[in-house]
Amino acid sequence: MPRPVTVNNLNKTINQPAQVGYCDSFLCKLRGLMFRSRLSPEEGLLLVEKRDSRLDTSIHMFFVSFDLAVFWINSKMTVVDKVIAKSWRPAYFPKSGAKYTLEIHPVRWEDYEIGDKVEIKNV
Repeated sequence: MPRPVTVNNLNKTINQPAQVGYCDSFLCKLRGLMFRSRLSPEEGLLLVEKRDSRLDTSIHMFFVSFDLAVFWINSKMTVVDKVIAKSWRPAYFPKSGAKYTLEIHPVRWEDYEIGDKVEIKNV
């Protein structure tokens, strides 16, 4: 189980900031949220790469049976793109390079906007 972190939005107050698993190992990122039957609004993952990249932070939705709100965050801790990723779709790429990919429940879509600054804190 990945260690929990909180992703705070510094531009607006979120009553319950996203508390997600910090996923920086190859195996954790490989598995992601595949093969789960559901995702509660309080759950999610923060996939972490070594550097900003469009390719390395791309995602697929094969074997994911639910939609996700996906936010890409660069190394300057700025949200650079967001999308509702539909289940079983082949690929999603951010519009610009990112280091972090935040995957959370779609009801959290309004929590982060492109251009927002975020901070990641240990729980």
